[in-house]
Amino acid sequence: MLVGRKAERARIGALLDDARAGASAALVLRGEPGIGKTALLDHAAESAAGLRVLRAAGVESEAELPFAGLHQLLRPVLGRLPALPGPQRRALEGAFGLGTSPAAAGAGDRFLLGAAVLSLLAEAAEDGPLLCLVDDAQWLDPTSAQALEFAARRLDREGVVAVFAVRDHSEVFSRTGLPELPLSGLDDDSALGLLSSVDAALPGAVREELLAQTGGNPLALRELPALLRSARGRPAGPMPLTSRVLDAFHHRIRALPASARAFLLVAAADDTGEVAVVLRAAAELGAGITDLQSVEEHGLVSAAGNILAFGHPLIRAAAYHGAPLAQRLGAHTALAAAYSAHNDADRRAWHLAAAATGPDEAVADALAAAAGRAAARGGHHAAATGYERAARLSADPVAAALRTTLACEAGVHSGQPQWARVRAEHAGPHVDDPSLRARLLEVRAAAAFGQGDLRGAHHLLAEGAALVASRDRARAGWMLMRAVHAAWATPTDLALIAASVDELDTLDLPADDPLTSVFWLARWAMAVPLRRDTAGYPPLDAVLARARSAGAGAGPRALVEVASRAFVLGRDEEVADIAAGLVADARTRGMLSALPAGLGYATLTHALLGRHRDALVSGDEGMRIARDTDQPLWESYTSGALAHLAAVRGDEADCREYAEAAGVRSEPSASQSGARSGAPAGALTGAPVGSLAGLATAQAALALLDLGYGRVQAAFDRLVSLVEGPQGHQNVPVRSVPDLTEAAVRLGRPDDIAGPLATYATWAAAVRRPWSDALLARCRALTTPGPDAERLYLRALDLHDPRQRPFDRARTELSFGEWLRRGRRRSDARGRLASALRTFEEIGARPWAERARVELGAAGHTGHTGDPVSTGAAGDAAVAPSAGPRGSAGDAGVRLTPQELQITELAATGLSNRDIAARLYLSPRTVAYHLYKAYPKLGVSSRGELGRVSDVLATLRTAR
Repeated sequence: MLVGRKAERARIGALLDDARAGASAALVLRGEPGIGKTALLDHAAESAAGLRVLRAAGVESEAELPFAGLHQLLRPVLGRLPALPGPQRRALEGAFGLGTSPAAAGAGDRFLLGAAVLSLLAEAAEDGPLLCLVDDAQWLDPTSAQALEFAARRLDREGVVAVFAVRDHSEVFSRTGLPELPLSGLDDDSALGLLSSVDAALPGAVREELLAQTGGNPLALRELPALLRSARGRPAGPMPLTSRVLDAFHHRIRALPASARAFLLVAAADDTGEVAVVLRAAAELGAGITDLQSVEEHGLVSAAGNILAFGHPLIRAAAYHGAPLAQRLGAHTALAAAYSAHNDADRRAWHLAAAATGPDEAVADALAAAAGRAAARGGHHAAATGYERAARLSADPVAAALRTTLACEAGVHSGQPQWARVRAEHAGPHVDDPSLRARLLEVRAAAAFGQGDLRGAHHLLAEGAALVASRDRARAGWMLMRAVHAAWATPTDLALIAASVDELDTLDLPADDPLTSVFWLARWAMAVPLRRDTAGYPPLDAVLARARSAGAGAGPRALVEVASRAFVLGRDEEVADIAAGLVADARTRGMLSALPAGLGYATLTHALLGRHRDALVSGDEGMRIARDTDQPLWESYTSGALAHLAAVRGDEADCREYAEAAGVRSEPSASQSGARSGAPAGALTGAPVGSLAGLATAQAALALLDLGYGRVQAAFDRLVSLVEGPQGHQNVPVRSVPDLTEAAVRLGRPDDIAGPLATYATWAAAVRRPWSDALLARCRALTTPGPDAERLYLRALDLHDPRQRPFDRARTELSFGEWLRRGRRRSDARGRLASALRTFEEIGARPWAERARVELGAAGHTGHTGDPVSTGAAGDAAVAPSAGPRGSAGDAGVRLTPQELQITELAATGLSNRDIAARLYLSPRTVAYHLYKAYPKLGVSSRGELGRVSDVLATLRTAR
């Protein structure tokens, strides 16, 4: 019976009521052992009238067995698996050994399983609301914990409540952002009532001392009075509370017969609680069914159906750790034999390893095989631990080296690069095989990247490539490509970039090798910062086409490298195409962790090309998935792109919020404190915490925001810091030179930017893109005195593609119009300024529209020039068609969020809610909820009417 906890019960009751109404939620109960977490879970189950209840509990001994906790929780609803999207269904089937092949697990992506769990819970909730209770989540196997964390973060409108009980100081669920309910001791009245129910005869002084020493811990209040009675005394002196409770359980266990203690030890060493397995193993130690009855009668375990459960995890701990080592080893040996009889090779291997006291090649082989099966099913954490233990048990040094390497690689795949790095550094000097040494160097490089040690990553990759260049040129080649990437991102070190590019020649690849084109693409990309002559290079268009083909054949990571180099070369349209292919392939194959890269590139290139609606949709999804898959670098990259969009709109709050998410920390701007121009906008005081490209893009966005609002000095200072800073050789700073040029000219300091402008001119000549040539012509027009400027402005406008980059073209028209007005050609100026104003209003560039409006008035225009275009609230930019009568579906679209637009657009193509959910890694009910919100905004009431507003949706898709 639950004592006290009125507020906690009310919190859980509210969640259950919400689930009955179709809403979803997750809650983490956190507290010390015995504080009442399990009792609250029991109370939730008892209060869940009308909800189906799924339960699981972590077990310390099963923490390295992949998917054990997940299978325990989901076993009752596995009949709904056929309804899941193919990749997700295969992921769960592979994880639980239900598929026809381990490869069906989709093991290449450790987050797909979380999406599959979400879908399965949503499917199960179709029959009614669902309550998921997980006790002792700190002992879940990491793969299960990660999948449940992912699913819990994305719960929305499924009618699912998930409650997790976790011990204090556990890292599990500590960085998920899920709501937490910390549990402290019972209040005095409840605690005294509990003591009275346990032992009404306790003297008052003893009660008061117990109350003080237990802090109201319910388990301690239940167990310590019996210990006191047996000791015939008052509470002992200071001792950790958990130790006292363990002592109480030890006392109860020691009172049992030897055979009952043996049975309890076997049950404690097992992770499944299956009665048949425990009885078979216990028989090896002379225990049997009567001992099961004995420990049940003593309240230490309970049997429900064929499953044993301990009354409290501390009872299990007391039974296991209180036994002598020899008895524990014997219990594991007996369990290994029992699992052999039950054809469970994985558990057999783990118990054999637990029973081993020294090297044993047979046990090492069995455990390595189990680790391999875990990796094939996506259980990379268990694979890492299994391979590491197998290496320690290996008598053969060659086998030990291979298993250590596999452990390190699995560690990287499981998201533990620093764990892997430590082991790779220790093992490297003892490994003779060059291929294995190279693989260990790759592991160390991955960790170095994660820590921001780019120079170290470069050297490790170059060293590894040299080791395998003669035997595995493909591996060496891609290692060198990543070395080039590391060098490129290293601040101010052009010599390192040059060395990394020159290292590509060491492979001496034939001209028809697919990697050759990728290498040439890297050479092209690095030519400008290295000031190298490209006259003898093969044509860039052909190189890029072949490199895209080679990257596609080598996988997502390689294609991302190709996209990165193409962006450096100004091939934004090609990068957008590569990104679209990456996203489509990731969706088809269920590679959730590959989506943030594709969506990040899509967001930035759509934004730059003027496809602002597409950029908002890609950015919204990219940010969510980057967070859910723990990819801060891509979250930073996408945040930088969204900061640029917000800067174009003049949305100060959004721009600064996204810039901060990208890694920039800034002080409040002058505009935020009342000033509107002239004063600095706030110094950048932070350091990068994410992607260097994301940080640079965000810094450029803040400068663009300042420039739009007339804070020219602040914009100039930011841009000088960016262009002349440690990353000045990189692409975002180079692309920022046109903004720097405008700021310098408006400050009357054009000579200050001669160097950066020359660098931009060199880059534009190398990439040969019309848009970059147009911006160069604008820069030269701005810095050219006299009538020659007109020719340059006209050349810039001729080069601008009217179908792309409307913001850039409108800015050129604005600058030209300003120049014409200053030259007293007011009639000519009005045409240019009016055109610029129309574009700025269409794309919602409010500060730029206001500037054009002021200039147009100064040029003598007295008619209506339009109203500023509104955008959504900060953090939730709305998307809208560029025109439409008030009250029409087009106008209603102003309130569509990016996710509503994405879902509505997919629904209009005929996709079902299930299809859309599978594509976006949501639940069908969440899709239905967003459609329900979107319909009235579009002036429709059902899916069938979406065809009636197809023109609006088409406008939303293509609008700037």
